[in-house]
Amino acid sequence: MTGVAEHSSPSPPPAAPRPSPGSLILTFYGAYGRGFSSEGTVPVATLIRLLGAVGVDPPSVRSAVSRLKRRGLLTAERPGSKSAGYAPSPAARQLLDDGDRRIYARPRPDGNWLLAVFSVPESERQRRHVLRSRLARLGFGNAAPGIWIAPSHLEEETRHTLARLELTPYVDLFRGSHAGFEPTAEAVARWWDLDAIAAQHRAFLAAHEPVLRTWSRRRRVPPEAAYRDYLPALDAWRRLPYADPGLPASLLPDDWPGERSAKVFFALHGKLRDAGAEFARAA
Repeated sequence: MTGVAEHSSPSPPPAAPRPSPGSLILTFYGAYGRGFSSEGTVPVATLIRLLGAVGVDPPSVRSAVSRLKRRGLLTAERPGSKSAGYAPSPAARQLLDDGDRRIYARPRPDGNWLLAVFSVPESERQRRHVLRSRLARLGFGNAAPGIWIAPSHLEEETRHTLARLELTPYVDLFRGSHAGFEPTAEAVARWWDLDAIAAQHRAFLAAHEPVLRTWSRRRRVPPEAAYRDYLPALDAWRRLPYADPGLPASLLPDDWPGERSAKVFFALHGKLRDAGAEFARAA
């Protein structure tokens, strides 16, 4: 014993979870699959080749497709005499279109807030569960029982989503500023689990910032290599704009990693997306 306090080294960022085959399939349709035809039908053999390029074996692709069919997200198509293919269902296409607006946006919060205040009769408790889970998935924080809050720029998407799910009779929406008795930054730390959101950003950075550094040293962008790196990055990124709804930077910790992770994703998107599309079209 030296009598000198020992300092442990900082904990490494958590490892990004391995993407599931079903998640990668939905990410593929969001990025590339909708462009395969007017219906977005992709032959199953093509799906197997393209998911194989990012490490998913054929049995896992088939199992994931079956699960997505049961969930009503993919529909089987047989164009003419060709082999079976799969296209996003109308519900899935709506989800993908909504995702485009969130995933590729760079929010500019104005400091105002959107409040969702709801009351659901006990006889319809299942709708209460759906409403809570949907608001959470949209990025709302929970301010109090039956009161959820989000940055005001989420209003249009919130209205659209609640109307699509036929939940508007139970909800009132309000816009305004925070005039409470505690500093707004402290309130934000109650409404959202900032540590958990920051951990997601850091996991994304740990997995994909080294990828960007590698590409920044390359002049050529081979289509297959671009596809292999872009699809997993998009799959990891697409959850973050929902977990982190674009809170004002002035209300976040000084070491907030969100802006850095956004820069990494959009740099990868700009460099790899179109080249990856060449590989997908040629599969």
